[in-house]
Amino acid sequence: MLKAMNAEWRATPWERALQAASPNVAGTLEKALAGDDLDFEEGLTLASVEGNDLLALVKVADELRRRVAGERITYVVNRNLNFTNVCIVGCAFCGFSRGPDSPDAYFHSTDTLVAKSLEAVERGATEVCIQGGLPKELDGYYYVELLRAIKARLPELHVHAYSPMEITYGVEKTRLPLREYLLMLKEAGLNSIPGTAAEILDDNVRRSLSPNKLKVRQWIEVVRTAHSLGIPSTSTMMYGHTELPEHWVRHLLLLREIQEETGGFTEFVPLGFIHSQTKLFQSGGARAGRSAHEDLIVHALARVLLHGYIPNIQVSWVKLGFEQSLACLEAGANDFGGTLMEESISKAAGANFGEYVSPGEFRAMIRSIGRIPAERATTYKIRKVFEHADAEERLPLQRVPIFPSANDHAPVTATGY
Repeated sequence: MLKAMNAEWRATPWERALQAASPNVAGTLEKALAGDDLDFEEGLTLASVEGNDLLALVKVADELRRRVAGERITYVVNRNLNFTNVCIVGCAFCGFSRGPDSPDAYFHSTDTLVAKSLEAVERGATEVCIQGGLPKELDGYYYVELLRAIKARLPELHVHAYSPMEITYGVEKTRLPLREYLLMLKEAGLNSIPGTAAEILDDNVRRSLSPNKLKVRQWIEVVRTAHSLGIPSTSTMMYGHTELPEHWVRHLLLLREIQEETGGFTEFVPLGFIHSQTKLFQSGGARAGRSAHEDLIVHALARVLLHGYIPNIQVSWVKLGFEQSLACLEAGANDFGGTLMEESISKAAGANFGEYVSPGEFRAMIRSIGRIPAERATTYKIRKVFEHADAEERLPLQRVPIFPSANDHAPVTATGY
């Protein structure tokens, strides 16, 4: 149904879409357009929309995006460093972790990770994102020493590292107070942290996903403490597994509450569940990942509920693919994420969208929906706006946006990805 309506949807102004919506949905969206906060019941109304109501949600979310971020779509040139896949936690939704004796287990040396960071900078990266498994014998000071090693060679590189789960593990290993441990990481060169390990911020749902993982209160404590120390973070939500729309709404409202208090979230990133290689799905414990319908609702809902609090909504192209990423960038999102250069966690769970997108490919895809590409820093400072196309721009394989280009030309397929 979505594909049959693509051209019509793309051409529909938000005002007309709002007029065609049901009274309850239209009234809720009008409240959001006026800049008023939506409550749980209003969020739940939007979380289960279909048909004309879905179109109205998407269009209003995109209008709110335009008011906040304009016509630019940003991206960051970065590299992922997954330093080990050995992990004791046993998350049922993860296809990445391995036991220490597994034939494909690895733990990269510090020298290797420094070399990867140097290579990333040579290729234009301004950020490395560091995450990994939790090996049983990990030294609690490993995270600090890795930061020091990278910063000794690359003091200007932004290091975006260590989820709240990893930070909690470091605290347990070192027996230092959380605040003292985070200060030590900051002094060693930590610039920001990923707000992953959030999944769904509901302990009942978390027990079905990973009973050994940190509790909601621990995730919140790490994030709030980091923010209080001047360490910003992203925020995330994993959807498409065992959760219900009510969990999306509560999760987003909790993030809004934290942001109102700390102002430390740089962006919100919905993460669609990649199911095929996970125990959770294979055992019948979860549905088969997110749907295209859910993708649009979650990204648009995030824009509407977080409006006035978290200005940036990012798509995860590794999990969505290019077609759905472009669709969500017309449903309230304004950031394409990072080039990554290396991404192992989603791929191990069954993602099919590779490990790298070049800046030129990002820019070509952004132009295909009539928007202006801009390279940003991790904290969203604009480094360069690309008003005009250049020789580096080319569309990657699997391009084809869900909403066709305004020029109405046939989709272009290119090699190189």
